[in-house]
Amino acid sequence: MRWYHYIANFFGGAFLANTVPHFVNGVSGNAFQSPFASPPGEGLSSSTINVLWGLFNLVVAYLLICRVGTFNLRKTTHVLALGAGILLMSLMLARTFGRFHGGL
Repeated sequence: MRWYHYIANFFGGAFLANTVPHFVNGVSGNAFQSPFASPPGEGLSSSTINVLWGLFNLVVAYLLICRVGTFNLRKTTHVLALGAGILLMSLMLARTFGRFHGGL
């Protein structure tokens, strides 16, 4: 696997992690922070916007993981690159959204 495939897997994991809070809040009918709110990332966006934003993140994750190079769940290095992206983005999201929802 080429070096840039690992980077694609890392960022694919980051986009995959970002899918979860937006999509879950959106399908639950909750307003939630998004880049389209005012101010961006701090104000609340509608549940519809969050569903769309979550699905957009899922599509980008799919393209990066499945269409750039090859991803094999049986290859430890592939999974570690993906997992590192998920872990880093999840920690960043926990800190960012924790400020607004009492999670710090």
